[in-house]
Amino acid sequence: MKKNTKQAQDQRWGYALVAPTIIGLLLLNVYPFVQTIYLSFTNAKAFGDYDFVGLSNFATMFTSSEFWRATWNTILFCILTVPVGVGLALVIANLLNSKIKGKVFFRAVYFLPMVVAPAAVAMVWKWMFNSEYGIINSVFHIHVDWITNPNLIIITVAIVAIWSALGYDAVLLLSGLQNISKSYYEAASLDGATKFQQFVHITLPMVSPTLFVVLIMRLMASLKIYDLIYMMVGEGNPALSKAQSLIYLFYRESFVSGNRGYASAIVIWTVVIIAVVTVIQFIGQKKWVNYEV
Repeated sequence: MKKNTKQAQDQRWGYALVAPTIIGLLLLNVYPFVQTIYLSFTNAKAFGDYDFVGLSNFATMFTSSEFWRATWNTILFCILTVPVGVGLALVIANLLNSKIKGKVFFRAVYFLPMVVAPAAVAMVWKWMFNSEYGIINSVFHIHVDWITNPNLIIITVAIVAIWSALGYDAVLLLSGLQNISKSYYEAASLDGATKFQQFVHITLPMVSPTLFVVLIMRLMASLKIYDLIYMMVGEGNPALSKAQSLIYLFYRESFVSGNRGYASAIVIWTVVIIAVVTVIQFIGQKKWVNYEV
């Protein structure tokens, strides 16, 4: 009986300790998402009232050229940032894991952008990309409209996004690299394997679980891009249509136009894309992620 009483007390303590997290999750995540689903089938009226309109918001959304342009911009942004960003992070992590002087200093330098406010990062880069007095055009003696050219704006924002996340991804990958036993590399060297062969056949398979997590995080962050576009592009910019993401379109429809029902439908579409991409990644990881120690 004493053992059962002790077990029951431990269970109650366990429930008490996780209760704040569960309550916060329900109030701050689950309930707002359920409310968003409901709002996607309504039209907002004055004083917080709503009219149920069924699938009207989704019909309007799927027939809107602006919506499809925002969807393509979001996908293109992922294509530009995820492979390049994660690839560069893996290269930097390998360099930081090697025998070089000042590794601690370089780790801090690469991680520094993650502790700087995104607004500050965006404003500094916006100044650097300025076509009139920006440091980039001045250094290379060119005149390029990085911010206002519709053909360049998505690349410009992608460069800033890659730079901002590079250090964080590199530190995560570095933690995975440091868990690889040196004996694997010593055995491969004795067998005559080159550095590149060691990287392909030892480093990549062994770091693949960490690489998978980084890919998931970076894809989700890219699909939800908003702050950089808001700070660097903004309203009135002739290149906005070529940079506007789904989340930025949600912001305009919800907080500028006040069309919260239509904006909620955009959020549901974004969540569907994230879910599909995540499922594909979890299915695909069975073929390339190695969890063997």
